[in-house]
Amino acid sequence: MSHTSTGRRRMLGLLGATAASGALPGIPALASDAGTQDFPTRALRLVVPFTPGGGTDVVGRSLAAAMSEALGQSIVVDNRPGGGTVIGSNIVAKAKPDGYTLLLTTTALAINDTLVKDLPYDTDRDFSDIGLICVGPNVLVTHPKSRFKTLDAVIRYAKANPGKLTYGSSGNGSAVHLAAELFKMKAGVDLTHIPYKGAAQAYTDLVGGRLDFVFATAGGVAKYVEEGTLQAVALTSRERTPAYPGIPTIAERVPGYSAEVWYAILAPAGTPPDIVAALNGALNKAANDPGYKSRVSADGMKVAAGTPQEMRAFRQSEQARWRQVIHDGKITTT
Repeated sequence: MSHTSTGRRRMLGLLGATAASGALPGIPALASDAGTQDFPTRALRLVVPFTPGGGTDVVGRSLAAAMSEALGQSIVVDNRPGGGTVIGSNIVAKAKPDGYTLLLTTTALAINDTLVKDLPYDTDRDFSDIGLICVGPNVLVTHPKSRFKTLDAVIRYAKANPGKLTYGSSGNGSAVHLAAELFKMKAGVDLTHIPYKGAAQAYTDLVGGRLDFVFATAGGVAKYVEEGTLQAVALTSRERTPAYPGIPTIAERVPGYSAEVWYAILAPAGTPPDIVAALNGALNKAANDPGYKSRVSADGMKVAAGTPQEMRAFRQSEQARWRQVIHDGKITTT
């Protein structure tokens, strides 16, 4: 055998071996291949655009703990509140798309797409969808001594006395505010909105008799209902929940109504597909863990994890839906 033939065979063998790794002699492999095969190799950061201790923060910390087990790396929760979630969302939108910086987002992302002028990011262009986590209801609550113990009573009085009923929310443009505005449109009633800088003060004023009712998150108001300080009247979800036994949905009285709160994980746009797949797999495993399911169901939430493609379609449908409500209701942040 000639030296030339032997050399040619060695070269062909080398080319065959290196083809599988995506690299040729003297040419480095593509960064995405080299950087994603062993993902993750260090701790991840989960940006939560809310203050510590709130309902969203609890959802995020519980999920981070479960996902870290699935990924084999710790996940550090980084609370970045402010700007109606815009500050934290922008941090992730501008982060390196390597899978190590994630965003725990909510219905607020879809609302802000229309509500907030001059967003520092493009909701569709600047994020990679990882997956939906869970969905759940908001709750219409009244004072236990209120005359409004049923949704029918609220609607009848509101129709007979336009603008006289007052309701509180955690702020202009918040998910609960828009849930109430959608109720106004679907039920054909006129209500007076009293916005607060956070839900706690709204609850305080409702307990003190300064409001007629409040639209609140199921988790945030649960302890007040359990203690008997407030009374749950109706749920904004499509279906009833075991967390609020015997409480009907608004849709049972107002067909077509639904205003569920949801939680999801996003990453910066450009995150490699195999990393997105790895994160989605970890999210699904964590969200479907019996312990996590039990934890969120206690707040009326239902696990709804799926694929990144399903999350993107869901998010865009939510953006379109709330865009219509904001325009029709002439809703602003002031």
